[in-house]
Amino acid sequence: MAHWMKNLKVQPNSTSLEEARKRTFEFFRLACRSIPSIMEIYNLQDVVSPSQLRSTVASQIRKNSHVTNPKVIDMLLFKGMEELKNFVDHAKQRHHIIGQYVVGRKGLVQDLGPKDEGISNFLKNFYNSKYS
Repeated sequence: MAHWMKNLKVQPNSTSLEEARKRTFEFFRLACRSIPSIMEIYNLQDVVSPSQLRSTVASQIRKNSHVTNPKVIDMLLFKGMEELKNFVDHAKQRHHIIGQYVVGRKGLVQDLGPKDEGISNFLKNFYNSKYS
């Protein structure tokens, strides 16, 4: 486990939307700092780049940008921190990460281009499905 992950403690509830936003940015920075470790732990260099994983983290955070209740934001941050800790503690398997955060979140599928024209419609639909 990375040394900066060992001292994580559950913070008290945010008192305002500004404080919750600040914590969100802190979580994003923490997640980005953990990407090199995660890439090494799960040997992801052959399937995704660090910048693609950063983009996935950012899109996951942006997905909840409409939330304005600090208590809900705190709950989402807690869940995100739990997920990040599971990655760093190697509590997930490689195929879970690839399926959920690389292929399943349109991480690599969006890069399909003319070179991929030979892919069957079945595979294109599979890559775009919720079951990948």
